[in-house]
Amino acid sequence: MSHAYTPGLKVATGVTLRKRRILPLTGEVAVTVGQDVLPDDIVARTSLPGEATLVNVAGTLGLSPEEVPSAMVKKIDEACEKGEAIARSTSFFGMFKSEAKATIDGTIEDVNKVTGQVLLRGAPIPVEVRAYVRGRVVEIIEGEGCVVETHGALVQGIFGVGGETHGPIVMACTDPGERLDEAHIKPEHEGKIVVGGSLVTAAALKKAIAHKVRGVVAGGFHDQDLRAFLGRDLGVAITGHEKLGVTLVTTEGFGEIRMAERTFDLLRAHEGQEASINGATQIRAGVIRPEVIIPTDPAAATGEAAAAVVAKGLEAGMPVRVIRVPYFGRLGKVVDLPSAPAVLDSGSRARVLGVLLDGETAPVTVPRANVEIIED
Repeated sequence: MSHAYTPGLKVATGVTLRKRRILPLTGEVAVTVGQDVLPDDIVARTSLPGEATLVNVAGTLGLSPEEVPSAMVKKIDEACEKGEAIARSTSFFGMFKSEAKATIDGTIEDVNKVTGQVLLRGAPIPVEVRAYVRGRVVEIIEGEGCVVETHGALVQGIFGVGGETHGPIVMACTDPGERLDEAHIKPEHEGKIVVGGSLVTAAALKKAIAHKVRGVVAGGFHDQDLRAFLGRDLGVAITGHEKLGVTLVTTEGFGEIRMAERTFDLLRAHEGQEASINGATQIRAGVIRPEVIIPTDPAAATGEAAAAVVAKGLEAGMPVRVIRVPYFGRLGKVVDLPSAPAVLDSGSRARVLGVLLDGETAPVTVPRANVEIIED
């Protein structure tokens, strides 16, 4: 049988997940191996260097650069407040005094005898890394962070925006083909992860922000709405750092696309349970998928480490999603894997497969590079 490798999305229950929680700089790890953690628990912390600002002391006091050190009233590493004098000079037998003042709260980091400038460093910026998921610490990475292990259900999406958050799942739609519009969003959804069907409208997303909904999961989202929502074109950069007030995960793609039955049923089966959600997405090399993680009883886990998903080969009967036009977003099953390359409409030759799309009676032929496996 012919064989091909295709990236896949995970939609599964009973998996074991390991999440690395790492600081951007070396710092302090606040947990120990074996410790149970909740999503908001701080597992590591550090401080980033504060704002750096130059003060032209020589110019302000009318001194030569080499005279600046002797004019300083604050020493290196000494704290100062905004508006406080850091250097002073006198003239005409002490009748006139001039002062150079700090422009920020901070410390004196350097006095430059060549330029006559003084470098002020603002207060350090604290950085904290939280557990993100409910689980147990299984590894400490000294000075950097830890690995948190959890067990439960995982849904990987196609695209998302917004960062890590968590909350109980609530089903706002009763059918995977139903639109999630603003009428579905209610005040009682505050602090929750709202699940829709085929599409979340821009109006619904704005109302979700107004009602402090933490996350929205839906089949699709119109790309023009995304542009208006973000205020810019997204490009190919990684998402997840947007400060939107809500995290969005689309499970199928752009446009109105019925959410896969299995995905919808999995989320519905866990309604009311706490979920962690992250919209971070990177399409280019080093693929990152948006995700919904629902921690459950560890006894239900299969022992599979989903963080290290191994690419499976395409096989007949496998569920797949088409990721290119003209069948973009459609779901189906592999029915044929011819070994010989076929000539495409573009005139190029490529290996193809036969897919029986959901709701159709006859298979269609698409390039193998245009599908991704929906993993069990």
